[in-house]
Amino acid sequence: MGIAYSVGEVDHLYTFFVQWSPDIYTKDAKKHHQSRYLIREKNQNRFLVVEQDNVDVINKLLSNPIKSNANGWEIITVKDPKRRPSVCSSEESEAEEPEDHKHVVDILPVLSDHSQLLEDHHLESLVSQMPARTEGYPWQLVYSTAIHGTSLKTMYRNMADYDSPVLLVIKDMHNKVFGAFSSHSFRVSNYCYGTGETFLYSFSPDFKVYRWTGENSYFVKGHSESLQIGGGGGVLGLWLDADLYHGSSNSCPTFHNLPLSTQQDFMVQDLEVWAIQN
Repeated sequence: MGIAYSVGEVDHLYTFFVQWSPDIYTKDAKKHHQSRYLIREKNQNRFLVVEQDNVDVINKLLSNPIKSNANGWEIITVKDPKRRPSVCSSEESEAEEPEDHKHVVDILPVLSDHSQLLEDHHLESLVSQMPARTEGYPWQLVYSTAIHGTSLKTMYRNMADYDSPVLLVIKDMHNKVFGAFSSHSFRVSNYCYGTGETFLYSFSPDFKVYRWTGENSYFVKGHSESLQIGGGGGVLGLWLDADLYHGSSNSCPTFHNLPLSTQQDFMVQDLEVWAIQN
């Protein structure tokens, strides 16, 4: 038959399949669309993935009046679920998207919560730059100033049990969005940590990614009173204070980046950290 999953919605499960098996589930592989089916347990939101060869057998089982719980299940083809990026989709977003926009939606990640900072165009740009090992995994919101307040210590504490790449998203008082992707979760450390997968990015005004130059390995350094990303020569690519309210961004040898905000010193309006993990 297949594997049982427990998820919130059919469309979120389908999005996961699209990212892991685009050759089967994307619109460019229509002949495969009819080869897999989802069987949904209506009340529990549990699912089975079955091959087409097994659908007739499953249909007979579900239609058997002897089975008292048969009416609680239904078969859904993979065409039926709408492809949505988040578990917090609004009713307005349930409408079918135009055909020329479907591929964009297909690659968007599944978010555990609604993001106050990231819109679809942000997600599309960021996902295209992330390492292949992060593809298909849901994004878990581990820290948000809107939810958890403004405290670097709280951010570290919330990530204590995570061992996964994380995405830092900042919106400053000028409504500019920028941040960093880190190969490892943020923590207090005596030394710099991370790998060359780490990068800085900015949407101010156009999307730009600043990758590792190879000049040094000053990827991430977590202090109790500050968070530093990128460095060398006495300058930091991105710096945040203990209250996650003041920050700065300068060109640094690690990434050869431009300042991420419109000003080198900025004030944080909102901040989120997303963990990308299984």
